Amino acid sequence: MADTALQPNKRKRELDAEEAEVPSTEGKEAGVGNGTSAPVRLPFSGFRVKKVLRESARDKIIFLHGKVNEASGDGDGEDAIVILEKTPFQVDHVAQLLKGSPELQLQFSNDIYSTYHLFPPRQLSDVKTTVVYPATEKHLQKYLHRDLRLVRETGDDYRNVTLPHLESQSLSVQLDDLYLIAICHRRDIKSLRDLTPEHLPLLRNILQEGQEAILQRYQVAGDRLRVYLHYLPSYYHLHVHFTALGFEAPGAGVERAHLLAEVIENLEQDPEHYGRRTLTFALRADDPLLVLLQEAQRS
Repeated sequence: MADTALQPNKRKRELDAEEAEVPSTEGKEAGVGNGTSAPVRLPFSGFRVKKVLRESARDKIIFLHGKVNEASGDGDGEDAIVILEKTPFQVDHVAQLLKGSPELQLQFSNDIYSTYHLFPPRQLSDVKTTVVYPATEKHLQKYLHRDLRLVRETGDDYRNVTLPHLESQSLSVQLDDLYLIAICHRRDIKSLRDLTPEHLPLLRNILQEGQEAILQRYQVAGDRLRVYLHYLPSYYHLHVHFTALGFEAPGAGVERAHLLAEVIENLEQDPEHYGRRTLTFALRADDPLLVLLQEAQRS
């Protein structure tokens, strides 16, 4: 894959499925990885919950805004955000949950079916905890639940509204929130909208050699992979997502994911397909791009 780089799954999991599926047109902040297995303390004292910013029962995650380092009784302190997320099961640890006499509470029983609350031992009950401290108003707004709106962007909308807006935002190309992707070395292809028949050799190369590399390294065949591009993408540098069919990847919904094989076929049949086609995607209700597109379509 001379023109692309296949990145392994070293990404930070997107903090919320909704956030992953809905791209922001604002730049992202870079992070630093410095993990350690040694016991540590939180970078503040105390945490008084002020507000639940967002929660998702489906994804087992909650976003909390709180005050920390408060002086006794004066209500002063600093803002912090704590994100609590249930970690996925690890197959090699699951059997330990049922060994011996696990602590159970019966919730429901009917014939051969019964449901319990199981209280795992400490070593199997970890909760991923993400801390944003000190938190600014920008951080609070980032994690606050927001309504979504579906928009339909024409080719003219992209050229006259979306592209100028994106360029004005100096969008980030940080890769800290990705899973398995192929990244194109060329920097002149921002997104799906820029693709033409000129790029077909590159796209075919990504599809074929990406599948072969994954088969060789992970023993996952091409017919067990979902290979797609996002529109709008999370960042504006051509990249292709590779996920297992059985994995419910954030952003794989029909309003955002475009299968690479179908992208190739569309360009083979119509050289200007993605330059002219109306594309549908979701934006947060307070995203400036939504307002610009709505105004342009009303005029």
